[in-house]
Amino acid sequence: MELTGRAFWLRSPGHGELRDVELHKPADGEVLVRALYSGVSRGTETLVFRGGVPESQQAAMRAPFQEGDFPAPVKYGYLSVGTVEHGPRELVGRTVFCLYPHQSRYVVPASAVTVIPDAVPAARAVLAGTVETAVNALWDAAPLVGDRIAVVGGGMVGCSVAALLARFPGVRVQLVDADPARAGIARALGVGFALPEDALGECDLVVHASATEAGLTRSLELLAPEGTVLEMSWYGDRRVSLPLGEAFHSRRLVVRSSQVGTVSPSGRPGRTYADRLALALDLLAEPAFDALVTGECAFEELPDVLPRLASGELAGLCHRVLYDAG
Repeated sequence: MELTGRAFWLRSPGHGELRDVELHKPADGEVLVRALYSGVSRGTETLVFRGGVPESQQAAMRAPFQEGDFPAPVKYGYLSVGTVEHGPRELVGRTVFCLYPHQSRYVVPASAVTVIPDAVPAARAVLAGTVETAVNALWDAAPLVGDRIAVVGGGMVGCSVAALLARFPGVRVQLVDADPARAGIARALGVGFALPEDALGECDLVVHASATEAGLTRSLELLAPEGTVLEMSWYGDRRVSLPLGEAFHSRRLVVRSSQVGTVSPSGRPGRTYADRLALALDLLAEPAFDALVTGECAFEELPDVLPRLASGELAGLCHRVLYDAG
């Protein structure tokens, strides 16, 4: 049994490297996973890569199997898909999802992996963490039949929310983004598209995921009276300002946060993190989600690719990392 692997580490803000790692022999109740794919969560991971995690949020931002501390050196990430090579009989040979950083092989408790349904290709399953975030947002927002909804910000999270809303009966869903290239992705997901200045107003709900002050301001402008903005953006150490004078109070508008680290007990009593992830994986049987994967690289290229993702040189949504299948 091979008990070594390779892992991506952020050596210092803006500089990554691959390191050899030694693995311990799996104990009872543990699994050895060989990675097939991992995904780069562009918003959070590029923020980490730039060293932008605020000191006050460093504990809350820790990933389940993170090593090291912010800002660096740190091993970070949480979108891994692999094959179980050793462990409980019912898991050996199964393809699983795990909230693990970018690493070629790793040992974790068997309870930390979720079997990917047969209907979901392993390469698409790297989106599970993002779709899980979208599921949580809709549990928080609780949209109703016939709602008029805008999703402002066509990144991974915004597009995942739009893809799920496309299945709701009778709703008007529009993806709003400043990049006209997002129109093609909106079509693939089965929702409308508009540039910010052309977006339809009088919305009952606006899901904001652009992580920009302008996007949040526009989200408020698109609301009908007593409408709600569900804020999903993570701003890191940046401050934003909002026009909370003007008509904010007279129109009784609401701004509500949604954070994937918590399953709201009031909104979905009895639901667990495992329930949410299992649902996200089931939802990924929909082929339309393939439109969210817009780039790929080999694992060995990741130290050169992440700076380009963080700077915006490489545009797109989810960037998928491929591992040697041998």
